[in-house]
Amino acid sequence: MEYHNPVLLQASVDGLQIKPNGTYVDVTFGGGGHSKEILSRLGPHGKLFAFDQDEDALGNALDDPRFVLINENFRYLKRFLRFQNIKNVDGILADLGVSSHQFDVAERGFSTRFDAELDMRMSKKNELNAYRVVNEYDNANLTRLFLDYGELKNAPAIARVIIEARQEHPIKNTAQLKTILERFLPAHKSHKILAQMYQAVRIEVNQEIDVLKEFLEQSLELLNPTGRLSVISYHSLEDRLVKRYFKNGMFEGEPERDFFGNFSVPFQIIEKLIVPDHTEIKMNNRARSAKLRIAEKI
Repeated sequence: MEYHNPVLLQASVDGLQIKPNGTYVDVTFGGGGHSKEILSRLGPHGKLFAFDQDEDALGNALDDPRFVLINENFRYLKRFLRFQNIKNVDGILADLGVSSHQFDVAERGFSTRFDAELDMRMSKKNELNAYRVVNEYDNANLTRLFLDYGELKNAPAIARVIIEARQEHPIKNTAQLKTILERFLPAHKSHKILAQMYQAVRIEVNQEIDVLKEFLEQSLELLNPTGRLSVISYHSLEDRLVKRYFKNGMFEGEPERDFFGNFSVPFQIIEKLIVPDHTEIKMNNRARSAKLRIAEKI
């Protein structure tokens, strides 16, 4: 299966300000597009480590002595770099969300376009899948995930309908789920709302918000002074977390002030926000919702 073009390729790698002999990490390897670009800018003594929890990505591993691919979730970034005797790095790149490949493989259950078993796991090693979320979560937890992760105002009603339907028989596939939720899908924006519903379940299955927070905190620890962090997100939940952490070094509240009343923050924001231009969106539809933020460790 072909992997699609990497999003915001030049801007995200430019943002790292690659040092030829530096050490870098691409935490979302996928098809290897960003990694190839980073390697093209590294000298013979540079090093690139890449992470991808999806076993399918292993088939794209690059044959380069400067490159190491680690088949793990990037929430374990610090741990697995330590196994490689790496304590600090010069730059980290993350292209969050679901890869085009994962969307395009019907049986993975990520896409609203296909009928498939309820799965949505980015790693097949995960015990929790979409079937268990939809069929086992209680009313309070279903409501929470549709409200928090899908940003759906009618989350309580959605949860109630799912629970009523599964009492008759288990909800096994995406077609059944779509039929059950039909009443919440007005024709003029059915695709958008269904995508929000899928997003909510997918984020829960893969613990994407917790993973992102853990990753950002570890990145701050791992980066050398003046090291860069380049993060591409695809929905407002992720982007808000990235924006807030870059600005304050925390996800909630405000940082402490020093003696002079100035905030003490760990990052300098390099670019407030970069989005794809019309040409890239036309060539790669997945880029339409992408947002890139770049920060440098102070």
